[in-house]
Amino acid sequence: MQSHARGHLVYAASGVLTVHTERGTSIVPANRVAWTPAEFTHHHRAHGDTDMRIVFLTPSLARLIPDHPAVFLASGLAREVLLALTGPRNYDDAAAPDYSRSARHRLLRVLVDELREAHEQPLHLPEPRDDRLQAIARMLYETPADNATLAELGKTIGASTRTLSRLLRNELGMTFYEWRTQLRVYHALVLLADGHDTTQTAYACGWANPSSFISAFTNIIGTTPGRYRTSRQTTAHASQLPTVAKSSG
Repeated sequence: MQSHARGHLVYAASGVLTVHTERGTSIVPANRVAWTPAEFTHHHRAHGDTDMRIVFLTPSLARLIPDHPAVFLASGLAREVLLALTGPRNYDDAAAPDYSRSARHRLLRVLVDELREAHEQPLHLPEPRDDRLQAIARMLYETPADNATLAELGKTIGASTRTLSRLLRNELGMTFYEWRTQLRVYHALVLLADGHDTTQTAYACGWANPSSFISAFTNIIGTTPGRYRTSRQTTAHASQLPTVAKSSG
């Protein structure tokens, strides 16, 4: 776990990242950008062959984007700026950078402008505070294929469906179905990053058939699992850089 004086953007040029903060977990599939504001305690985790890029923002730029953890879809321009800023000689001003300090600031401003135009992605899993919801979350994380109803899970931990539904609405702002679907899509992204195909992933994450999985996945990620896997491979090839973490300030 760590925290920084400046907020930072984490970009998955390929692979899948998760960013864990006290507010919850942000899922960062390829071509998405996760924002973590300054002073948020967090840690990153990579799944599969992941190329992670990190860009820190000055307070003057950070105030232009949300003050909470968020995930954005990277536009083509944002992607190219991120790759340029985190190239082999551009993540450290002292390492003979290809860009001057003023040029880097202009590129960062373009990047922030692109993110301000992008919609936040529904890829942040809020962390429940209530002990009962936390217990259910652990069960869902451990066995994503379990199709137990909220009432059945409630019996296990000694809470009524009505109470749990109220807690979900008040703490997480979503229904049990929405919460479990997001958790399952998170697991699906990890499995796809590890090379599993669509059918294997669908059943491993609790969907009754691949078509239901494809529909739910597309609704959240914006593309089908098959196209997502193809785009991951294309993006990984396009970056043409080693699988290492790079940062820009």
